[in-house]
Amino acid sequence: MNDIPAPPADTSGADWPARPWLLAAIGGVAGLALQLIGSFDDESAAAAAAASFVFFAAFALGFTLRRERLAEVLVFALGLGTVMASIAWLAVAADDSRAGQGYAFAAGVFFSLLAIPLFQSDFHRRRWATPYAETHFFVWTDAVSAGGAFAFTLLAYALLWLLDALLGLVGLNFVESLLRTDWFAGLFVGASFGAALGVLRNQLAILGTLQRTVMLVLSLLAVPFALGILAFLAMLVVTGGQALWQATDSATPVLLACAIGCFVLANLVVRDDDASRSGNRVMQAAALVLALAILPLTVFAAISMGVRIGQHGLSPERMWALVAIAVACAYGVAYWVALARGRRAGWAEHLRRANLHLAVGSCVVALVLAFPLLDFGGISAANQVARLERGKVALADFDFEALRWDFGDAGRRALDRLAAGEGEVAELAADALKRSERYPDVRRPRDSGTLRFAFEDERLHGWVRGYVGDNPWTCAPACVALDLGRDGDRRRVAIVTGGSREIVAFREDGVPDPPVPVPAPPVPDADIAPSDVEVRPYAGRQIYVGGVPVGEPFE
Repeated sequence: MNDIPAPPADTSGADWPARPWLLAAIGGVAGLALQLIGSFDDESAAAAAAASFVFFAAFALGFTLRRERLAEVLVFALGLGTVMASIAWLAVAADDSRAGQGYAFAAGVFFSLLAIPLFQSDFHRRRWATPYAETHFFVWTDAVSAGGAFAFTLLAYALLWLLDALLGLVGLNFVESLLRTDWFAGLFVGASFGAALGVLRNQLAILGTLQRTVMLVLSLLAVPFALGILAFLAMLVVTGGQALWQATDSATPVLLACAIGCFVLANLVVRDDDASRSGNRVMQAAALVLALAILPLTVFAAISMGVRIGQHGLSPERMWALVAIAVACAYGVAYWVALARGRRAGWAEHLRRANLHLAVGSCVVALVLAFPLLDFGGISAANQVARLERGKVALADFDFEALRWDFGDAGRRALDRLAAGEGEVAELAADALKRSERYPDVRRPRDSGTLRFAFEDERLHGWVRGYVGDNPWTCAPACVALDLGRDGDRRRVAIVTGGSREIVAFREDGVPDPPVPVPAPPVPDADIAPSDVEVRPYAGRQIYVGGVPVGEPFE
């Protein structure tokens, strides 16, 4: 029965009758604490840190609790909770002063998910001598036991509602009263999840069998996925990649997702060791293709992202995407090295060792990126301003709004420097800085280059841009601004689209007058005589677009 993985000795998988009770208590207390923290309706950094500490410390205890070296387990769980509490506090306290704080917290979560199986397999003691089979075993059994505990919790809550409905038929409403209390839901969910997790962690031998079955079923996807990857790469070579570069908006995430799919499916076939590895030649060939495909997919993703950056410059989101691409490329290179070192016979073992090294490296990278050691907003803002100053992006296409809202304090400092200059760039930067609200659903015409001017007065340019920015529907999808001259102490400008026009009167301080409603034509009497009708000469001014009059005459 060497095909069935056994739980490693002296681990959290040892049978411990008290484990379900302890984890139920830990889960119940953690759920109650989270419920109480949430009931304060406090979005402060302290509340976020407290909630993160409770959740991640309890989560780590759920998977690592064991009788042996209990103090070591407690130190790890409390340490992980403290790390995640620090990351949450920094992310919330930064508010919008730093860009991409949500990504930083996600990096912390990724670090936690890697750190737990590494601790379970005693990597902190054995380091690079840690058997890959143990780490891989814990990754999968943690996932299976977490999924099982979550399913049990949902079922338990559903049964509780059913019990409430049943007892309500005979006038007993105490379950309904419990369900309506503020503290019960967190306590019940936490205790249910903890108890189920404790039972499952006591049955790691059975979970190992289930793991084997799950991996066997999922590995069937390796063959069709490998064929699809080969078809994609062949078509890419034949077409020269033109279709891929034309789809730069979606190419990068799709390519990265496919690289992740190659990684998962290749390891499903390779498994923990050569004894449990699939002996089917087709499956082995599919695993080889998938392992080789990771690097070209990530290289294409890097090229696609490079095209996107060349077109639009850096942004915090694109820098996080570059980090993901770099990690994926590291996996791709390591797999090619493993295949080269192992050749036909031993490449699988080299691949497994590469997985362990890469997991540790990814864990460290995720932890570093979770803390604000690198300011992606500052790097991106400097890149965007440099592109503007070098003329790589037209002024009409430069996104001042993004600097104001998406790049944190670094973006606003860049706008301050631009606003301190002269000319139209300074006016646009100052206009972006003074805004207290952005328009997420309507792209402002000055950002997309659809607002054009038929006059040279730069001060009037700024007034019109401000008006169109506040009323973007007046310039959709494109418009031209005409200077109609003075009317008393007002400067009149016509904003003309393909089928409409609007005349705006600006005071000397640039503030536009409220729009004047157009009076409805008079309703004539029902009885009209020939003497009531006459023809009079008329002279005035009218706006024409392509020789066709637009709107009513304005003079």
